[in-house]
Amino acid sequence: MIALLPSPESWAALLTLTALEIVLGIDNVIFLSVIVSRIPPQQAKRARQIGLALALVFRILLLSLLVWLIRLTRTVLTVQGMALSWRDIILIAGGLFLIGKATHEIHAEVEGLGEERDKPQGTRSFIWVVLQIIVIDIVFSLDSIITAIGMAQELVIMIAAVAIACSIMYASSGPVARFIARHPTTKMLALAFLVLIGVALVADGFQFHIPRGYIYFAIAFSAAVEFFNVLAKRNRGRKTD
Repeated sequence: MIALLPSPESWAALLTLTALEIVLGIDNVIFLSVIVSRIPPQQAKRARQIGLALALVFRILLLSLLVWLIRLTRTVLTVQGMALSWRDIILIAGGLFLIGKATHEIHAEVEGLGEERDKPQGTRSFIWVVLQIIVIDIVFSLDSIITAIGMAQELVIMIAAVAIACSIMYASSGPVARFIARHPTTKMLALAFLVLIGVALVADGFQFHIPRGYIYFAIAFSAAVEFFNVLAKRNRGRKTD
């Protein structure tokens, strides 16, 4: 590691890979923020800590198993002339899980079941949230690491980039989760994002790549519009008072 410090190439690879990991971690942060909104604040904080710690562990573990990871991209199944690998199957399953979960949550919000489900439900609810976080952590970690492999030659640089990105994810997840919890309309927007991300994962699994730039631009634009809506609503409330 010390030998890599004077190398400009190493620093460039670290910065580039860290930026990529942060962008790819947006999906993880959105899912965490939505899923923990169903449990009490203290449990939500613990669930976020567990979820992001597991995200870091899964990413480092996958980086340490590069040979095994490469095997995941080999064809294991052919469906109507389309070759599918274990990576494709995991992405399809994870995408369908995201679409199903987000659709279920949207239905609960639309039908007015949100308040009833927001009541504390004890340890069972907490464990169920953590299990869902683990499933999505595995999917996002796999997608993130396979995408990042090849940008850096040194395992130490990859691990450092992942650790920095996860630290930034942890710092941002709390404020994002609290903002979503305070503003119900942003929760619906976040759920719509999860459906979009799920569709992108399924498409990737079927080898139809949707450029992530389009998705992240849509998320950024919608989030900016929603931010101004929240700001306008707050200003109207102050004038009324």
